[in-house]
Amino acid sequence: MERNEELFLIKSIAEMLNKETNMEVMLQQVLKRILELTNLKTGWIFLFDEEKEYQLAAHAYLPEALELKGRKYMCEGSCRCIHRGLTGNLKKATNMIDCERIERSIKEKRGNTEGIKLHASVPIKLGEVMFGLLNVASPGKLNFDDDELHILESIAYQIGTACERIRLSEQERSMLVLEERNRLARDLHDSVNQHLFSIMYTARGTKSISENQTITNSLDEIYYSSKDALAEMKDLIWQLSSDHIKEGLKIRLVNYCKTLDLSVSYECLENKIPDYLETAFWKIGREALNNINKHAESSKVIIHVGKIESFFTLKIEDNGCGFNMNEVSNSGFGLTSMRERAKLINGNCLVTSEPNKGTVVYVKVPIRKERKEYNESIN
Repeated sequence: MERNEELFLIKSIAEMLNKETNMEVMLQQVLKRILELTNLKTGWIFLFDEEKEYQLAAHAYLPEALELKGRKYMCEGSCRCIHRGLTGNLKKATNMIDCERIERSIKEKRGNTEGIKLHASVPIKLGEVMFGLLNVASPGKLNFDDDELHILESIAYQIGTACERIRLSEQERSMLVLEERNRLARDLHDSVNQHLFSIMYTARGTKSISENQTITNSLDEIYYSSKDALAEMKDLIWQLSSDHIKEGLKIRLVNYCKTLDLSVSYECLENKIPDYLETAFWKIGREALNNINKHAESSKVIIHVGKIESFFTLKIEDNGCGFNMNEVSNSGFGLTSMRERAKLINGNCLVTSEPNKGTVVYVKVPIRKERKEYNESIN
């Protein structure tokens, strides 16, 4: 590639990267642009997360063998480039001589690989921060020369810079959202919360000086309605406040129980669960506790978080009034919401109950598979 062509390529990529603010869209667009300008046939981008998991973030013109089943074989299992990227052993653009995903496709006769045997793997990073990998390939191409790898490294560096810019932008937006949540929480506490409190005790005080039964009944209704509204407002203010967001799962659930005036026993057999799972367990647990507060007439809640074989589990049980499972719709008592949240993390949510025997909410989520370790020498 001539020097002028190289400069045009890098300039064209830079202009595209600077325009986009959405990570997914940016990666997909830039990948297609890279292939177009380098005359390469196919490419894909993996992104890494803090849990050392990867995701297929972008892809373009994959061969049939890698497109099968919604690109299932690109989204599961490990390979040499992933392993080297996650362990920090991929420092620069490299020829991956044997692509294991292609090799497995050929061995298992999954479909046409379109003559692709090798790909270049390029780390997408900024300084010491590793965002992921850029992989590109073409049918029959058995080697990327030093000039080609150098250009790909330059492009990957630009992508890393754009990833960091978008990450910081998203972080800033998140901070603004938290600030607004805190402001709303303060406003609700200082205004609506105080008004409800005033209504509740005005009704109680007026009742004490009234002898008219109709009036006292109405005042009772006002008192209990405002009391319920005050409890719901207290819950809403707590949810809006960002103070609890940085807390661990145990503290969040236990404090939420206290907010609802529920006595709680918390058992945890697993010291650390992944962040994505902690968030999901928190949301499911909050829904379950709300149901207990509204319907169970319970004095005690037991929360258990653990790990059984290849599953993380969350179990919430109460000693309340329970209900007949045959008489309650599957969509009632927030069941749909909890099941949908569990489904989002490939888990299951089971609710069991009997009259006068309390209710149990049990969530079971498969642990993501560990990545295969490699000891082979990789060129």
